[in-house]
Order: sequence, then C-alpha cells, then structure tokens
Amino acid sequence: MSGINVGIIGFGTVGAGTVEILTKNREIISSRVGNEVTLRKIADLDIESDRGVPVDRDLLTTEAMDVIDDPDIHVVVELMGGLQKAKEYILKAMERGKHVVTANKALLAESGQEIYQAAEHYGVSLAFEASVGGGIPVIGALRGGLSANHIHTTMGILNGTSNYILSRMTQEGLPYDRVVQEAVELGLAEDPPTLDVDGIDAAHKLAILMSIGFGSAVSFEEIYKEGITELTPDDIRFAGEFGYCIKLLAISRNLGGILEARVHPAMIPKDHIMANVNGAYNAIYLEGDFVGSNVYYGLGAGRRPTGSAVVSDIMDLARQIRLGLKMPMPPLAHVSPPEAGIHIQPMKELNTSYYFRFSVLDSPGVLSKISGILGNHKISIASVIQKGREVNGSVPLVMLTHEARESNVQKAVSLIDGLDVLTGKSMIIRVEGK
Repeated sequence: MSGINVGIIGFGTVGAGTVEILTKNREIISSRVGNEVTLRKIADLDIESDRGVPVDRDLLTTEAMDVIDDPDIHVVVELMGGLQKAKEYILKAMERGKHVVTANKALLAESGQEIYQAAEHYGVSLAFEASVGGGIPVIGALRGGLSANHIHTTMGILNGTSNYILSRMTQEGLPYDRVVQEAVELGLAEDPPTLDVDGIDAAHKLAILMSIGFGSAVSFEEIYKEGITELTPDDIRFAGEFGYCIKLLAISRNLGGILEARVHPAMIPKDHIMANVNGAYNAIYLEGDFVGSNVYYGLGAGRRPTGSAVVSDIMDLARQIRLGLKMPMPPLAHVSPPEAGIHIQPMKELNTSYYFRFSVLDSPGVLSKISGILGNHKISIASVIQKGREVNGSVPLVMLTHEARESNVQKAVSLIDGLDVLTGKSMIIRVEGK
C-alpha cells in the first residue's frame, strides 16, 4: 500500500493538536509506521477560524460525510465530541469499512456497548487512547502490556480541573468558589465546570478503564458519583491535622464476582502515592495479580498531550493496515468476553473509614448525643477534633471513624442532622489507604 489516508471530524482544540503533530512530526511518524500517513480531509462546521496551525484549505469541509464517504480514507478520527451525532458518524464510518479513532470518553462510557459491537461486526478497529488521561498511555497498557493480568484495583485522579481546584484550596487555603473562578479565567475549566466538579467526567473515564480491564462494557449509570462542590477549606485543614489530604478519586476494586465502582472526594494519607499529584495532572494506579503495582502520570488534557494520544492510535492502525491484518484486536482486547458480565456493588454495601464534620452548638452533651447515634449504627470513633472557637454561634466537631458500612453511615448521619444541636448539614468524606 502506497500510504495511509486519514480524515478528521472536528477541528477544535484536540483536532488542531492532532493536525499539528501529523504535520510537524510527519517524518518520524512515517519512519515508525513504515508508510506515509497523509491527512486527506478535515471536517468542521467552522472552517474559517485560525487554529494556530497551517492547513491547506483544500482539505477543509463543513460536511462530515465528505470524510466518511471518501473511498480513499482508511482511518476516520472523531474529535467533535458530543453524543448523538458523534455516534452516528462513527457507526457510519464503520459500516463503510473504515477504522475509527476517537477521544470521546462520554460517548464510549454511555454508548460503548453498541460501538464496540459495531466495530467487531464490521471487522474494523476502534482506538481510543485519548479518551482517558490525555497523553498518558494507560489504554495501551491495559490492552497490551498488562493484558496477562487480572486487574484487582484501579485508582485514579482522572480530572485535571478538579485536581487543580483541590490543589489550590490545599496549598493556599482558598475557598472553592474563588478557585473555580480562577480556573475559568486561566482556561482550565468550563464556566460552569459541572462535568468536572460533579465527578461525571472522571466516572466516564473509570467506566472505560473498567470495561477494558474486565472485558465487558461497564454501565456508566451504575458508577457512584459525588463531586467536590461542598468541600471547604476547613475540611482540607482538618484532613491535614489527621495526616491526610483530599483528592477526587475514581476507584474500582475486584471483590471476587462483584466490583466496586465509585467516584468521590476521598481522604488519603499524605505519604500515599496519589497525594502529591497536584495541579492539572492526572495519575492512574493499576494493580495486577502478577505485575503488581503500576502508576501512570502526566497531563490529562490539552491540545498537545491529547493530540499525541490520538496520533499514536492513528499510527497503530496504520501499521495494521500496512501489514494487511484481517482480524483487528477487539476494542476491549477480549476475544472471548466473560459470559457472566459485570456486577457493580451497591454503594450502600461499601465498607471503609469515614471523616465527619458536624456544625454544632457549643453546649454540654453534644458529643455524647452524636456518639450515641453512631454507636447504635455500629460506627466506632477513632479520633475527634473539637474546636472551641465559635463561628456564627457554631463550633466544628470533627471525627474519623474505624471501618464502617456505608448504609449504616447514611442512616446515622440522617438522624444526627435532625438533632436540635446541629446548625448545618453534616459533611461526610470517605477515607482510602488508611
């Protein structure tokens, strides 16, 4: 074959980064693939704005179907984002026998099963390294280097915006709202950054990682999601007094026949491997039964890191095409997926330690009332911080518990919130890696 032709749908931030790499690193790409990789078409509704990368205007079109219907294009790269239209274009490209690269984490998390099955049905490859962790090659590690292992644990800081916000709150003692505004002004967050701070983006990525790790599409809806919007500088300060920091973690564990799957703020020890992942960086910890612990770290978003991951997928597919491979790797790298499917543990069955912060009246008997309710629900207190300084008539009462069951914790805190000695809603943060 004389060359591999690529068409891109979506010429935004990641699309521009992809074009820049394909252009600037053309020689090394061709050398490593063993064939020319040529950009043939770029489709976007806006073909007038300057993307900061030179492009032959003859390559530009406003019609996505011009890319999909071009018989000379071998690989279609979907970088437009969104759900319905993106899925439609991906499925049409596969139907025409074209291999597909996508960075669309939300689409794979919410409609992955349909897309994975379509790729196998039409005998084409689906590559999505850029969907998780930007330029971090964690998808390739799961589909390749770690594929001989049962993956017992996945733990990740998978959203750079939330991690930036928590890092600034920790380092500077700033309130949440102020740091969010700063992140928006710096271009690190959307306005408002709902998908990032509510844990939805991280849950999308966790669903993809779990799907590869266990060979069957994980339902994004079954993953527990909780964001960082209620955290205060006081919570971060109290966590520090206990020897912890707070991160938004995406967690999956194989409990033997059932899986944990949850995204929420978590307290981790200051010497934990994730504790020093700061700013807009991502990190993913994977534990396999034979390989042991692996950690992957880097920028989780951005034009160049994500574009790098997209081009790496294009190169992998270009090698397959050059070699004439007739049977591409299944999208989830399991030729024979487990028949039993994947079962997610209900969040109420989680067992872990907890941090509580109660805003209470400064009066006698408050601690005994609260500890009595906790004890009645089999929740044992490990440590207590009680500050005497009143703020608007209230004092904070902060506790760490021994391991307890989530259902018992929710019932107990619901009762505590109804006590007349409380002056505000209680804060619960789960503890990891104790």
